[in-house]
Amino acid sequence: MAKQNIYDREDFFTWFRNNRDNELNFNDCVETPVLMEMLPDLRGKKVLDIGCGMGQHAKQYSLMGAGSVLGIDISENMIRYAQEHNAAENVSYRRLAMEDIGTLTERYDLITSSLVFDYAEDFESLMRSIRGLMDEDAELVFSMSHPMATAWDGVYDRYTRTETGERLYANIHNYGIEGLRKVDWPREGYEYYHRTVSSLINSMVGAGLEIEECRESIVPEELRTMRPDLFGGTVHKPDFIFFRCRKGQI
Repeated sequence: MAKQNIYDREDFFTWFRNNRDNELNFNDCVETPVLMEMLPDLRGKKVLDIGCGMGQHAKQYSLMGAGSVLGIDISENMIRYAQEHNAAENVSYRRLAMEDIGTLTERYDLITSSLVFDYAEDFESLMRSIRGLMDEDAELVFSMSHPMATAWDGVYDRYTRTETGERLYANIHNYGIEGLRKVDWPREGYEYYHRTVSSLINSMVGAGLEIEECRESIVPEELRTMRPDLFGGTVHKPDFIFFRCRKGQI
């Protein structure tokens, strides 16, 4: 499986860090609240956070009562930041690609991931590896870019607009053609994998996971009104999709 490590590119990491420092950003305002709502009671749980990034979620899980949290990420920049800014006694960080999680020997009560699985070349294989790390009755809660958002390759604008720039509707390009997409947004050389909703579902089921809940992101009206330049037009397509799964039988 391919391993993308764009966050160790200094220009991309600097952009990402500055973006997360902004009070209003899609991660903190739109994606994270839904992900947190879908989590089970974390008290005493052993948690694995795949693609932990800068460690904000791992630290939050600690504050929510998790017994232990392991955050893994392929990026040295991310792991270093997490260790420096989001440390806790029951949180540890390790540099490890999601494609290599099969090397882990522990089993977990909860596995989470935030906007990382877009980079997985073989999604079903990743789901199988995750299932192998789940203890009995364990849960998997994760978010991804919505397939309506990844059905775009940078050839056309994401939106059709009025003459003054207002977003009229989202442009969807080659939704039915799955695979690698290469775009120059938000920085040059960005790559991700597009899949249809049915492919995501079938891959999870095929890997032995039982889907218990699915959500799609909707930006609150107050945010769209407050910052139409940032959040305007988001009603035209969901940006993120969320799943909560339980370990099933194979």
